[in-house]
Amino acid sequence: MEAGLQTPDSGAGGGGAVRAPWAKPAGIAFFDHAGYPLAYRETGKGEPLILIHGSMSDYRSWMLQIPAFSAKYRTIALSLRHSYPEAWNGKGAYSVGLHADDTAAFIRGMGLKSAHIVGHSRGGAVAMVLALRYPDLVKSLILAEPAGLEGLLPDTPEGKRMAAESAAQFAKLARDVAAGDMVKAAREFVDSLGGPGAWEKRMPEARQVLLDNIGTGPACAERPYFTRDEIAGIKSPTLLLTGERSPPRYRASMTDMQACNKAKILPLVTIPGAAHSMQRDNPDAFDAEVLKFLAAQGRG
Repeated sequence: MEAGLQTPDSGAGGGGAVRAPWAKPAGIAFFDHAGYPLAYRETGKGEPLILIHGSMSDYRSWMLQIPAFSAKYRTIALSLRHSYPEAWNGKGAYSVGLHADDTAAFIRGMGLKSAHIVGHSRGGAVAMVLALRYPDLVKSLILAEPAGLEGLLPDTPEGKRMAAESAAQFAKLARDVAAGDMVKAAREFVDSLGGPGAWEKRMPEARQVLLDNIGTGPACAERPYFTRDEIAGIKSPTLLLTGERSPPRYRASMTDMQACNKAKILPLVTIPGAAHSMQRDNPDAFDAEVLKFLAAQGRG
């Protein structure tokens, strides 16, 4: 976990509406957390289901999931602090721990007793920190290739390779962003995760989401490295998802994660034909696995 990171007073901010210093896209609202406007899109009724996006993304990364999820759940897609619609200038705090604390304040401020949490990539790390710090707020976890699992194998060749691979990707991204060619930075980062040509296969809307958030990219290199004891301490029923075409490090680390807490974490599920952006690559299969897991929690 992040050393020295203090948890803020969850009551700060008080919730409610706040006027943001940037434009409000159609269909979203702002939640006032200590004066910061957290953007979110809410649809549907039922048990709350909160969607947490990954690096260089925002609430729009879940647009393909909204129809299926909101048919059965009160579905809330968050934009984490400094993500679109804010155009971040790089000033101010930006960390997985801060985003987890923001999410906890949001859940409480919205008057929710607890929520099912879906987290993708870096958003998966946010969801895990949320579950460890605020277990009473997390009814269940759905983690799609969460970041931060390199720490499970710190002294093994596989663990060192995984950590080096991730560090190299973000170091190159930071260099490309600093050089000013944002399209090149986005293309090469996406291709490093999804394979050659992954950027070109993305719909224009998905490319725009990444370009709108590319300024947060270098800061996304920060993440906690979860220990085996922390994984064993997860109290929420947990579903793990990986893409069939994703970099092998995800399967290796998530298999090891499940072995740390077999009582709460289900065996890894593979989304066919998908890479790291599995919710876009094969949304029907992704949605079906999430909804099947959630339905089982209801039966429990």
